[in-house]
Amino acid sequence: MIEITDANFEKEVLNSSKPVVLDFWATWCGPCRAIAPSIEKLAESYEGRAVVGKMDVDANDDVPKTYGIRNIPTVLYFKDGKVVDKMVGAAAADAFEEKLKKLL
Repeated sequence: MIEITDANFEKEVLNSSKPVVLDFWATWCGPCRAIAPSIEKLAESYEGRAVVGKMDVDANDDVPKTYGIRNIPTVLYFKDGKVVDKMVGAAAADAFEEKLKKLL
């Protein structure tokens, strides 16, 4: 799992040759902490086949504003630098994985 910031977003997400799962979260967000193990497991399971990252919305302003992130957790799925899917709110681990499988 990688930490995505406003500074490395273009390199790690937009220019990635692999599908990207990006979790927008904050330390104070209970549902964000609830899905964290699912996102971490996804990162381990799909290492080398997909990029899985987290972006702290309190530490980064530009990217969340650009993508209209108003509720967290929000998970965006990117392919070829474009958002192709989205999940808002907590969900079961398999729901996150199913969306990623469609991009591989």
